[in-house]
Amino acid sequence: MSSFEKDDQPGQRIGVVTGSAFSRRNGLKGVLGIAALATLAACGGNDEDQGGSGGGGGTGGTGGDVVVNGGEPQNKLIPTNTNEVNGGRLLDSLWAGLVYYKADGTPENDIAESISSTDAQTYTIKIKSGTKFSDGTPVAAKNFVDAWNYGALGTNTQLSSYFFQPIEGFDAVQSDPPTAQTLSGLAVVDDTTFTVKLVQPQSDFPLRLGYSAFYPLPDNAYDDIEAYGENPVGNGPYKLKAEGAWQHNVRIDFVPNENYDGPRKAQNDSLAFVFYETYDAAYAALQSGDLDVLDNIPPSALATFQDELGDRAVNQPSAVFQSFTIPQKLAHFEGEEGKLRRQAISYAIDRAAICKSVFSDTRTPAKDFTSPVIAGYSETVPGNEVLTADAAKAKQLWQQADAISPYTDTFTIGYNADGGHQEWVDAVTALLRQTLGIKAEGAPYPTFAALRTDVTDRTIKGAFRSGWQADYPGLFNFIGPLYATGADSNDGDYSNPEVDAKLSQAESTTDQDAANKILQEVQTILFADLPAIPLWYSNASGGYAESASNVEFGWNSVPLYYQVTKS
Repeated sequence: MSSFEKDDQPGQRIGVVTGSAFSRRNGLKGVLGIAALATLAACGGNDEDQGGSGGGGGTGGTGGDVVVNGGEPQNKLIPTNTNEVNGGRLLDSLWAGLVYYKADGTPENDIAESISSTDAQTYTIKIKSGTKFSDGTPVAAKNFVDAWNYGALGTNTQLSSYFFQPIEGFDAVQSDPPTAQTLSGLAVVDDTTFTVKLVQPQSDFPLRLGYSAFYPLPDNAYDDIEAYGENPVGNGPYKLKAEGAWQHNVRIDFVPNENYDGPRKAQNDSLAFVFYETYDAAYAALQSGDLDVLDNIPPSALATFQDELGDRAVNQPSAVFQSFTIPQKLAHFEGEEGKLRRQAISYAIDRAAICKSVFSDTRTPAKDFTSPVIAGYSETVPGNEVLTADAAKAKQLWQQADAISPYTDTFTIGYNADGGHQEWVDAVTALLRQTLGIKAEGAPYPTFAALRTDVTDRTIKGAFRSGWQADYPGLFNFIGPLYATGADSNDGDYSNPEVDAKLSQAESTTDQDAANKILQEVQTILFADLPAIPLWYSNASGGYAESASNVEFGWNSVPLYYQVTKS
């Protein structure tokens, strides 16, 4: 999920799945110097990177009324049209998927009774009988099939349609005009059973099924999908407190869904997401007791929050990767000239110094395009020397590019000012100015939604901050959705046939270790092309109030809201 997130990670098992979904085999020293960077950017930044309407109440535990921070989603709350963190955290509270991910990333069945296959290409999925949406209507196999067909159909222009690409018939529903209205690989067997036929074997397909794109929709959602997205009816641990409980740009209020009886049953009596304008305001609310859980620490407090919060401070690795993307068609960044400039920019950045002086070691310099908490990660991928600060190399490469075509533009990095990104953008652009001798500066947007709109509409005029908070705990998730040709989160419009071929090969490999080796080969190509400039991995850095208990941050940096209680 664009932000805009372990060896002890789950691996796939082909065969009948009951109880547990799967077997466990498995968030500037060279140029400026540390002191100068500290002056330039004294503190760090952060990542942003449903239920029934009508009736409050619900049957919660006795865990009190919990208040957490959030942000205005980019779009209405439609599972297949949400690919950013602000909306994603709401979806995951309002819906239940076939599987869910425990705090350490281990997948477990939620709505699924079993997921089985003999060949990793055709899967039979049985859902638990008796499950209901928050309005009391049954959740049936067709609710999954219909929702997936809706998400995949090209004329519906859903942001997460890419996730249905492995299913047979995807090309037909995506053609212009579509030659089919539904995926031929989906079939309802009975009320609690459906089958999924993939284009080719894919070992990690079951692992993906906890992602929000695969959530079910009730039959009446399609009557007016926009209105439904404003007051959604889900099947998860929470529902909207009442119709209109989403106060745009202010807050959204949930209460426990009495019709949910799964493993994530709400332990609190209500859950409110308050949309603070800045993380500084949210941190002040945490300190005053008006906020119970904060999932990101503001720039001004990164150096002090662990001392101020003590045992209530959270700083742990998570599956979050940070970068900035340079659009493929940006002037001077295409072809051989573009490759030289991208590499020069990467060599000009001292990631270790920024992580220390800007982020107070709540970030780790990137060594690849994925995350150290994901099975198959390697910090020795060939080609990753381009992530090492080398001012002389950077200057040399930039001069070679200038010999092709002189660069007189101003290099900009777009970012959302409400997310605490100014400090690191200022640090990076200062290095580019000093090392490459060019004009470089940040291009702030007032909100995350405003930035994402320009990125999505392809109207942004320069580079822009980007990143990835994993949808599911697999290496492919960090690469396929961002760098495959035409992928929904490929915001820079990168395309390389060799990358596409290797991604397809990795997907069809039933041995996950072998698949991960192929994905490392893909990353070597990415290091040469640099469609995005890797920066660092984000820790889950947050905290909670003295009155909050049972607070746990998950593998993807998102708190497990359903288990938080309050005295």
